[in-house]
Amino acid sequence: MIKHTVKKGETLYNIAKKYGINLNALLVANSSIRNPALIQPGQVINIPRPAVQRTIVIPRESYGYDEMLNDLQSLEELYPFIEVNSIGSTVMGRSIPVVKLGHGKKEVHYNGSFHANEWITTVLLMKFIENYAKAYASGKKIGSFNIQGLFDTTSLWIVPMVNPDGVQLVQGKIATNTKAYQTALMINSGSRDFRGWKANIRGVDLNDQFPAHWETEVSRRAASAPSPQNYPGNAPLSEPESRAIAEFTQSHNFRLVSAFHTQGEEIYWGYRGLEPNESQLIVTRLVEVSGYEAVRYVESDAGYKDWFIQDWRRPGFTVECGLGVNPLPIAQFWDIWSKVIGIFLMGIYV
Repeated sequence: MIKHTVKKGETLYNIAKKYGINLNALLVANSSIRNPALIQPGQVINIPRPAVQRTIVIPRESYGYDEMLNDLQSLEELYPFIEVNSIGSTVMGRSIPVVKLGHGKKEVHYNGSFHANEWITTVLLMKFIENYAKAYASGKKIGSFNIQGLFDTTSLWIVPMVNPDGVQLVQGKIATNTKAYQTALMINSGSRDFRGWKANIRGVDLNDQFPAHWETEVSRRAASAPSPQNYPGNAPLSEPESRAIAEFTQSHNFRLVSAFHTQGEEIYWGYRGLEPNESQLIVTRLVEVSGYEAVRYVESDAGYKDWFIQDWRRPGFTVECGLGVNPLPIAQFWDIWSKVIGIFLMGIYV
């Protein structure tokens, strides 16, 4: 970020032109300026780097927790209106970041990587954060969506990676001499191939952890002990990651939530008849922009979406991105992106 000291006779328009940036980008980098016409000589203002010259989020096979943190730091520096905080910590003490974009009264929440081998959903959400911020800073639309208007009406909260420990394990980034790794190795029957691992580092499926008929889910799951997949834990919200996302959700007034998973190109939108009537209208719009299939009910309980619909009676969705076997290869990224970008935007708009 460059600092500029205002000279006599200068206006924000002149300063923006001098540095080759959009006036709106200058305004969002200086949110404390209430009246742009009243800047004074000697006043110091922030000059953001031209966003169009930098691409921060690069989809790649090795995209994990550290890459996400580095990109979030770079995005904060480039787009000062982005707010990054933490909703809590993982079993191994990793912070779970949350990103806020927009300042509207309506609140919407997206999350990804509940399941460790579905880490490509983190890359999708991070790329959306970058593109959404870039469009706002430059005053441009994304397709037909007016991003300035969405920022003004909606506060979007994104948790890009609910399960950092699990993602690091799948990607081979947990030190093999740690107790956590050795325990996971035992749970994985001694195999160092963790590509099939969905759980957190303790072998608990974080999306089977919510108090929405959890006991019923336990009865139908084959796993009765820590496992790479499908073990609901010994109690609802037993894991720090599931507790963190639950407490975060309870602390907000979300109008809509979407949990992004892989794979199947499906959108699950109902839960035991508790979903509001508008959910069907919304999922119709999501299908229109993505080509995904809408699925109302499946034999499943205790998921994040299930719990949200049950306790708030508001629209909640599980979006299964892409097709194939998890973890989906990064080569599929842009094909998946072309379909979910509309879901990201429509979920804020509706």
